[in-house]
Amino acid sequence: MKKILFGFVAIAFALLLPGRYRAQTQGTPAVTPHLPRGTATDVSSAEIQALVQKTASERISDQAIRVVSVNGEYNVGVGVVHRAKTSGAQAGGGIEHSQITEIYHVIEGNATLVTGGSMDNLAEFPADHPVVTVLNGPSTRGGPIQNGVSRKIGPGDVVIIPPNTPHWFSEITSDQIVYLVVRVDPHKVLPAGYAAK
Repeated sequence: MKKILFGFVAIAFALLLPGRYRAQTQGTPAVTPHLPRGTATDVSSAEIQALVQKTASERISDQAIRVVSVNGEYNVGVGVVHRAKTSGAQAGGGIEHSQITEIYHVIEGNATLVTGGSMDNLAEFPADHPVVTVLNGPSTRGGPIQNGVSRKIGPGDVVIIPPNTPHWFSEITSDQIVYLVVRVDPHKVLPAGYAAK
């Protein structure tokens, strides 16, 4: 009797499961709704190198290459940054972005990157400044970071910097550091459709 009752309970439970779970338990893959298809965007190594060469004489250069809309849901910016050798007082101060996540991928050079902690002498970038309008959306700069996490980075390393996270290169030990930066923009503050000239 217990076996029969257990069998009825198991059958009733299986029939009450939503269709996609029932299908999975029967060995058939679940059907998912059709998702919108996007268009891939290419950024070639030649474009990256051309921007690095174009701004090679500058001590610091942060150039947006593209800003694309991803299915109208969020924007992604791709850029390249190079910074000349610095240490101590030459290194300047930190910066943080209130709405953008930055992902750094080091192409060449070595440096010490500090993240987190706090900055003194805070000042917001003006709304019409290129840091705000093209690169990072609303941002704040300040003095050197105190009580942050320091790490040495070099070619191939990747660092993900969330919004509202101060960051600063306290020292660049090679002649320069060059890194690709991907900027994830869920609030769509960057200009979708932007392309470097």
